[in-house]
Amino acid sequence: MTALSKVFAGWEGYQKSLVDAVAPLTRAQLLWRPADDRRSLGELARHISLGRITWFARMAAPGLESAREQVPEWGTDEDGERDIVEDRVPADDAGALVEWLTLSWHPIERVLEEWTVADLPVTYRHRWQGDTYAVSRQWTIWRIMAHDIHHGGQIAMLLGIRGIDAFALRALGGHVVLPPLADAVREPR
Repeated sequence: MTALSKVFAGWEGYQKSLVDAVAPLTRAQLLWRPADDRRSLGELARHISLGRITWFARMAAPGLESAREQVPEWGTDEDGERDIVEDRVPADDAGALVEWLTLSWHPIERVLEEWTVADLPVTYRHRWQGDTYAVSRQWTIWRIMAHDIHHGGQIAMLLGIRGIDAFALRALGGHVVLPPLADAVREPR
């Protein structure tokens, strides 16, 4: 069976680029927002982390226990689904945000190491807007990967607007895992 780490190779590099972009930011940089009704840099980093934990908890992913225990408050939406109350987690401390990015990465890492392609069709029930869905692990993993990339792109843009260097996230698009050198790979004929 093919391990998910083979299918999603490179995601760990994106995680590293997010952590490296957030780690050096000051409180003022983390709190800056382009408009009053938009998320700040810190809020975006927090949202990435807490989105991972929320969705991976829904599908009972391995390695989630520690992250779940650190969440200060869970709420329940109108459909009875549990969500993290995001504003209970500070968004103005780079060290804390790096910890949340790292903590929320552990379940992803475990899923990629322990699950195979055969595990992707397994479903769980999720209510949204009054309907109940059979949500697959594949759908959830793709949702979180797309969520990381979307909001990581927002972070990259805000850093660029502010003139803050984050080479791996901005110039490389977070794609920091290099393929093997051509001499090490036999080309198909």
